[in-house]
Amino acid sequence: MKHKHQMISLTVVILFGLIIFYTGTNGFTAFTAETARTNKLITDQPIVPDVILEDSLENEFHFSDLQGKYVFMTFFYTSCSTVCPQLEMNVKEVYNQVPETYLEEDVVFLSVSFDPDRDTPEVLEKYRDYFETDEDEWLMARVKDEHQLDNLLDELGVIAIPDGDEEFTHNVAFYLVDPDGILIDIMDYQETELAGEKLNDVLQGSDEI
Repeated sequence: MKHKHQMISLTVVILFGLIIFYTGTNGFTAFTAETARTNKLITDQPIVPDVILEDSLENEFHFSDLQGKYVFMTFFYTSCSTVCPQLEMNVKEVYNQVPETYLEEDVVFLSVSFDPDRDTPEVLEKYRDYFETDEDEWLMARVKDEHQLDNLLDELGVIAIPDGDEEFTHNVAFYLVDPDGILIDIMDYQETELAGEKLNDVLQGSDEI
């Protein structure tokens, strides 16, 4: 009898643990906090805040000025010595997969710095030169207003924590925003071929509407 009670108790504990795990991992699909956060964002599809940006040519614009186009976004800072250079090189790989007919007219690439004090337009333009891209097709910009920047990062689940050594601890991904300013996908920045395929599928699908 005692053994039976122990087995029942153990079963209850296991079931309770599975329920908690199922809930905390979005139905077993997320095994890390980052994956869970990404899955929630893709499900919720937040609207990108209408922040004011300044690009590498000192042009100011609202994010809403990009409406009517898909926006392929990343977040970075130019003095990053770890993942950011690879992130932007990977953006270039995706950029190179997009047919010229879609660039600027149907999709624009946007890399946003979360280090606006150091990433001035001049610094951003030098950084953009490394990638030899058209500045109208791939914008590198900053959000000068701190509150607007924080709001943008929060809405899109971007973590950028200063480490006190002029570096940031941050997450990295590709973000795809639709022509209405709604976040519709977050992609692994290392899967450049897959990201290019997804982007082209979306662009080709918009042609058929």
